Amino acid sequence: MGNCFSVQCSLDNILIRGWDSTVGQANYVCKLKEILPTLSGALDELKARRNDVQRKVDLDEQRRLRQLDEVQLWLSKADTMITETEQLIADGPKEINSLCLYGCVSKNCLSTYKLGRKVDQRLQDIKDHMSKGVFDKVADTHPAASMILRPEERTIALESTIDKVWNYIVDKDVGIIGIYGTGGVGKTTLLTQINNKFGTTPEGFDVIIWVLVSKDYDVGKIQDEIGENIGFSNGSWKNKRVDQKAVDIYGVLHNKRFVLLLDDLWERVDLNRAGIPKPSQQNGSKLIFTTRSLEVCGEMEARKRIRVECLKPEEAQKLFQDKVGDETLNSHPDIPELAEQVVKECGGLPLALITIGRAMASKTSPGEWKYAVQKLKQSAFPKMENEVFPLLKFSYDYLDPTMKCCLLYCCLYPEDYRITRKRLVEYWFCEGLLNEDDSFSEAQTHGENIISSLLSACVLESDGEYHVKMHDVIRDMCLWIACQLEDEAEIFFVKAGTQLAKEPDFKAGECAERMSVMQNQIEVLRETLKCPNLRTLFLSKNKLKVISDGFFQFVPHLTVLNLSENKDLKALPEGISQLVSLECLDLRGTGITELPTELKCLTKLKMLDLSYMFQLRKIPPHLISSFSELQILRIWHLPSLDPAKEDNVLDGVGNEKLIEELKSLQHLKVLMIPPITSMIDLNRFLSLELFRCCAETLSLWYF
Repeated sequence: MGNCFSVQCSLDNILIRGWDSTVGQANYVCKLKEILPTLSGALDELKARRNDVQRKVDLDEQRRLRQLDEVQLWLSKADTMITETEQLIADGPKEINSLCLYGCVSKNCLSTYKLGRKVDQRLQDIKDHMSKGVFDKVADTHPAASMILRPEERTIALESTIDKVWNYIVDKDVGIIGIYGTGGVGKTTLLTQINNKFGTTPEGFDVIIWVLVSKDYDVGKIQDEIGENIGFSNGSWKNKRVDQKAVDIYGVLHNKRFVLLLDDLWERVDLNRAGIPKPSQQNGSKLIFTTRSLEVCGEMEARKRIRVECLKPEEAQKLFQDKVGDETLNSHPDIPELAEQVVKECGGLPLALITIGRAMASKTSPGEWKYAVQKLKQSAFPKMENEVFPLLKFSYDYLDPTMKCCLLYCCLYPEDYRITRKRLVEYWFCEGLLNEDDSFSEAQTHGENIISSLLSACVLESDGEYHVKMHDVIRDMCLWIACQLEDEAEIFFVKAGTQLAKEPDFKAGECAERMSVMQNQIEVLRETLKCPNLRTLFLSKNKLKVISDGFFQFVPHLTVLNLSENKDLKALPEGISQLVSLECLDLRGTGITELPTELKCLTKLKMLDLSYMFQLRKIPPHLISSFSELQILRIWHLPSLDPAKEDNVLDGVGNEKLIEELKSLQHLKVLMIPPITSMIDLNRFLSLELFRCCAETLSLWYF
């Protein structure tokens, strides 16, 4: 065995000398022990230099500078060299252990020779690379991002919102930004301004991508538009499957700091399915989108949510003047004042102001302007119907059927009206809009959720904690839908807040299902209302004194009757007994002195409001107990009490008798009663579980 080893060793050495007979290269084998520690030390120096350069790069990138290409190349080569050298050093001990004859001959000389040569060469390579790793600077200003400049409208009053969005863009902690607001309020204009600003202020981003999503969301179309911006524009790529496109898009974007601008989102976009890396503090990318729905902002996990509001009056006037032009506005002394009325009808909505402003730019006679004001008040201005309402209707179309009905219900109120949330839900409940089989306690939660959804969809606006209101143009759009579109089932007749001095021509609304002539100056209702399909009638806030006995004769399906806040109305007509389908009777704030016994015919009543009826002196005995289906009852702020009187609430029904009558109302959910003035009445009231559960207010005046 010893002879065999000697022969093998000799043959290997002969081969080596045959390949390279110089003494210096034979030293690769003999000096392997000495070179390896030297290489290890050089490796440590290279790692230190690499780390120092990388730290400089990181600091400069935090200052929004861009790493130089030569530095990036040097760091890449350094990383490769470090990995390979660590492997060489790891292989060294094995070869050293195979050396014999005082470390100059190896049991496998060819392998040891090759390793020695590699080690020597790598040592020289490291020295050369170290000499190239001295940089005066490692980063420079970032070049302009790849982006497309988009045509833009002149903005009015958007500057502060643009600044707010931009501050979030430069904030490294904010990755996703949602911009929301009602249709036509200027969200796309704002996003266009942001897009174009990247052309002059790149902020270190590599690519700016704009995608119009719109209502018919299609992930494939989104991918195609992204692909156009990052080099995937040929037909064969567009024919790939969605998952294949996603891999390609992710492969490009995950190495870039990108800004993705998504315009007009109606639902959540699945970023993962589209291949879009989720923006984060680590990758420094941004996603900015516009939507009409606050709910979509939540679904998209927007870190910051910015609402775009309608213009203030002076801002609206400025935008309108810009579109009409000074020449037209100064063509007649009456036009500026008429223009102010037009602006008011537009409610600060930029889309309406721009559309109407362009339409009126050629109108130089006061008659044309007066006609425009008239048509706008009637929600019948052609440009609004043809250009503004169809765009706004997209928000309506996206609601479910119940929410659509509830939204249209709100246009029964006048312009700028503060609608009480609680009362709105009660009307919806009595109308059967919140599922007819529900009790009020269940419907109340459903109704509040609907209001929240309508607020999120930006078709209603919050007005404090207890009220909502409808933007004038949204209201006009709803009236356009409810009164004119043939495909809508409901027909509305609305003359609310139009300063009527006498009753309107009700024949025009004979097919109506919902009717509102509230907030006018009407004193007498003489006609006989012939509306066989009518379910809702709002007559509140007029100056009603008399309602003819035959007024309610032909409205068999009337469900909600609102007569509230008619202080001069002293009595109800006998014909009210005809309203056998009535479920809500709102007499709040009327001047009625006595409730007629004919009300006993209203056996389906679910809601009765007798609050703030300061003139009420008599409630007939057993009237309240006859409303067996009653769920909401308010008898509150009735005539001032006189503790000296034996019968201290009302003639006919004192507290004791009232409490006895209330016992029969087993479905009560909301109850507000007159003040309790004695311990006996209080104990009687508190002893009944039903009352303790449903009482909304308990007053102890004159106790």
